[in-house]
Formats: sequence, C-alpha cells, structure tokens
Amino acid sequence: MSIEKAILNKLNRTKRGTIFFTQDFVGDYTQVTIRKVFQRLVEKGKIKRIANGIYVRPVISKLIGEITPTAEDVAKAIAQRDKATIIPSGAMALNLLGLSTQVPLNIVYLTDGSPRSIKVGKRIIKFKKAAPKKLSSKGTLSGMAILALQSLGKANLDDERKQQLIGLLKKEKKSHLEHDIKLAPEWIAEIFKQAL
Repeated sequence: MSIEKAILNKLNRTKRGTIFFTQDFVGDYTQVTIRKVFQRLVEKGKIKRIANGIYVRPVISKLIGEITPTAEDVAKAIAQRDKATIIPSGAMALNLLGLSTQVPLNIVYLTDGSPRSIKVGKRIIKFKKAAPKKLSSKGTLSGMAILALQSLGKANLDDERKQQLIGLLKKEKKSHLEHDIKLAPEWIAEIFKQAL
C-alpha cells in the first residue's frame, strides 16, 4: 500500500471535522514525506489545510457546503495535543460571556504551554504564558469572568452587565465558584458572592 493511501485510510477512520497535525504521523514516516503526502491530499480535495501543519477533513453540509473548524476549535485541539491548559483572556472572555459585542481579531489564550502565534484564516491565535494562579480556576465561567472583569475594569462595569454576569455565574457549579472566589480581586469576589 502506498504511503498516501495508508495516511488517507487513517484519516478516513476519523470523524469528519477532526483536527489533525502532521506531527501525528511522525514516527511512521519522515516529516518531508508527510508534508508531500498532505500537500497532494489537499490538492485532491481530500483534506483542507487550516494552518501550518494543521489539517482537517471538513464536515460537508448539504445547505452550506464545507464547514471548517473555528479558530477556537483549533486552539482547543492544540492545547489537547500539547496537554496544556488554556483560558480565554480579556477581550475574548468579555465577548464569550456576552458582556461585549466586539469580536477580537486576535484570539488570545493564557496558557501553561508554549507561547506562540498561529494564523488561522484571517485571525491570529496567540498563546501567552501565564502565572499558574491565573490558570488555577476550577470553573470555566468563573475563570473567564475573573479575566473578563479585570480587562473591563471596575469603573466600566455598569449594573446591566453586572446583573447579566451574576445570572451567568449562577449556572456555575457552586463548589467551583467557592474555590474561584479566592482567586478573584475583592471587587470581583463581591460579584461572585452575589451569584452564590
């Protein structure tokens, strides 16, 4: 069996939409061989290149055609591969929590992994090294809330956004909120207390 066919068979066994890396095949074949095979598979339309060394077998929708992973999906796949913790920072956390309608052009994650930047389409994913304390929150919502509020600043938090955030934090697991309240500055801890 040709190397191309062997790699394609392996890819075809994965669910469509799964993100994979050329590194996943190192050990079986040389890096040069893998790159050439992936290039041919892209040219044949079997896979799609998302970024340098990152590929996908796109999901095909009858309505809109090819659906490629979002930059956020790519960031999560990289974190999973690297066994790294990531958490959306500042402007991105504000947007994800619905506290801001601005979609940041650059997606910034704090991480305990390697700092780097990756271009995905027109967007750039940045992984910034962070202190362990910033990544030690137990709750997804409460962890993002701390970073979002620090980015926003106490003076810019109006009552409407505060109430919206309290509503969101009420969905967080109580034990997670109780843990994360200790990581938050005093003014943010007060908001967490209201959610509890």
